[in-house]
Amino acid sequence: MKVLAILYWISVYALVHSYLIYPLYRWYRSRKIDALKSTDSQVPLSSQRNNRISVILSAFNEETCILDKLDNLYELDYPSDRINFYIGSDGSFDKTNELISQYPALENSNWHFFQFEQRRGKPAVLNELVSKSINTHGCAKDHLLLITDASVLLNPDAVLKLERNFEDTTVGLVDSFISNTNKELKGIGFQETEYISLEAKLKHWESNDGGYMIGPFGGCYLLRSNYFKPVPENYLVDDFYIAMEVFKAGGLCKNDLEAICKESNSSDIFEEFKRKSRIAAGNYQNFVTFRELLWPPLNKLTFNYFSHKVLRWFGPFFILLSLLFSLTLGAFGNLFYFTLFLFSIGLMIIIPLVDYYLEGLGVNNKYFRFTRYFVVVNIAFLKGFVRFLNGIKSGAWDPPKRK
Repeated sequence: MKVLAILYWISVYALVHSYLIYPLYRWYRSRKIDALKSTDSQVPLSSQRNNRISVILSAFNEETCILDKLDNLYELDYPSDRINFYIGSDGSFDKTNELISQYPALENSNWHFFQFEQRRGKPAVLNELVSKSINTHGCAKDHLLLITDASVLLNPDAVLKLERNFEDTTVGLVDSFISNTNKELKGIGFQETEYISLEAKLKHWESNDGGYMIGPFGGCYLLRSNYFKPVPENYLVDDFYIAMEVFKAGGLCKNDLEAICKESNSSDIFEEFKRKSRIAAGNYQNFVTFRELLWPPLNKLTFNYFSHKVLRWFGPFFILLSLLFSLTLGAFGNLFYFTLFLFSIGLMIIIPLVDYYLEGLGVNNKYFRFTRYFVVVNIAFLKGFVRFLNGIKSGAWDPPKRK
């Protein structure tokens, strides 16, 4: 019985460490580091640089937002003679191709549109667009790739704020802060906004302590072209793969909270479940690919990677094991562990069901919704794990429904 009790507390600690202890530790470390920094340590935006920017955009059936995205790119605060745009349509069959091809800026020599007839998935399109930009502008530390999504709108100065971080020659990738503009209490808009905000802060705290930010959000980040490695075409989370390849090559990854972008994510919990289960399947792909980065264990990269990502990816299994161990101990007469089992059942099953019922009545309790959101995310991890085990043959996936 002692062995089961030990295994129970290991499972519980793994969850608490990833979701509570590690973020608090990173917050504490970041505060200490910030106190030692000078107030004028940030590189000013007006510094003269000789970087070349290539904007890389892969789109699939984005007719509802592609014109807003193109307008947004056109209005970026960056010299036109130092920025080029590479836009690829991944076999779109709505009005995406028509809208892009008729966009007036395509008459400029620095705008390039590639209409790919066959649907191959985002990684294949990214690889091809990056290859075209490198063939023209070279693979060098001063050629930077701005990889962005159609649904993400950048503040005009976002590129300049991302770029200033590359004054540090060890930096290979810098992520932006993507603010979710959907704060609806109905559905999970509010919960997703809070999650993104906390994740962005955690990534920034990791950045402060050595530059080991574990994975960009993916909607908008800047990358040195000489750190880019082609993404396997069946991979579902290309941004994480690209960031981990930067670490393998000896570079650093950072986050700049002042490089602000905006995106409106779906409030529909079922849409979000599909998105997160797809991401989860891609996470397990990356876990297998970069398993060597979990050793040796006593360094910042491994500690951040294990604490921030790996423990979360295997969180559903820790939840199931804690339920199994507490139920078993309770069945053998241990009232304490049986109470813990009942508490867990109430937290993981009863509260989400009550929230589902209340939502049907038009009542939105944000605390109950957070609990349901947590449970749904972990079920999505389980579905993603099954998809991973069955084999992933294509990196193509349908984008979530846009408003």
